[in-house]
Amino acid sequence: MAVDVFIVSGFLGAGKTTFIQKLIREVFCDARVAVVENDFGEESIDAALLGSSGVMVTEINSGCICCSLSGDFVKAFGDMLERFKPSHVIIEPSGVAKLSDVVLACEDPRIAQIAEVRGKITVVDADNCRKYADNFGEFFVDQIQHADAILLSRADRSPVRAEESARIIRELNGSARIFSEPWSSIDSAEVLYPRTSEPSLDGCGDSHDPHHDHDHDHDHDHDHDHSAEEVFDEITLRPGRSFSSEDLRTRMSDIERMSSGTVLRAKGIVRGEDGYLNVQYVPGDLKVEGTSVEGDIVCFIGRGLNRLELAGLLLEAR
Repeated sequence: MAVDVFIVSGFLGAGKTTFIQKLIREVFCDARVAVVENDFGEESIDAALLGSSGVMVTEINSGCICCSLSGDFVKAFGDMLERFKPSHVIIEPSGVAKLSDVVLACEDPRIAQIAEVRGKITVVDADNCRKYADNFGEFFVDQIQHADAILLSRADRSPVRAEESARIIRELNGSARIFSEPWSSIDSAEVLYPRTSEPSLDGCGDSHDPHHDHDHDHDHDHDHDHSAEEVFDEITLRPGRSFSSEDLRTRMSDIERMSSGTVLRAKGIVRGEDGYLNVQYVPGDLKVEGTSVEGDIVCFIGRGLNRLELAGLLLEAR
């Protein structure tokens, strides 16, 4: 029997990893789940965070699943199924991956005979939906157009902006189910399995049949005009020092204000004064929180980034 695969897509910093953690807690807590993590960088910070949740994680880094790493993806996927024998697989592509490309990679005959995509979920940042659609449509719009279900993150901050984002999404995809309520009130199983289906998954709480009818649209708009590597810069820094929470917030805020390039996403795990700190940034939203995960890395993704400038803003003595 083919393993059920769910793809959780979304642009940079939309909240994919947070939603996957929610799925694992609420739907798959009693299931044997594996996560395939494809990050745009030399090391996956999201994989480390998901691994701390106790799930099996396979990393495929530094490239796009469908293009330069398609062979690696097929091999890693097969090896993962053979080694872990999961009941379900969640794929978290890079924030700059095209969802249509990821689906196409999963339709490779070597994968299709052992696994089937049952759901394509895209997480959309309501705060930045319009900006990303206007400036990065080749990637952002593709993620919306090929989704079965779409979740708005940060929708509670501005109902007006959330309504505008929902309109944009509906214009791009007239058939996807859109979830715009606060995530605490969303039934995660409903995102994966519409309530019109018969319950069948043994998990946490109510569940739904994963074998509902999907419109398996193979007519992908497969325009490879630009790869993510051509459009976006990625810079990884290893601080080799500790920060206080306040100092790290100040330095990240300075980067947002003073960087000559455009930082679209920053994430990392660094040493703090009493443990480790998890830093997560998208434009207009910075979080610095304690974490049990160890690390010494900060990854920046954006346009026109300068390594020396970022290193100076993040690391220079003050």
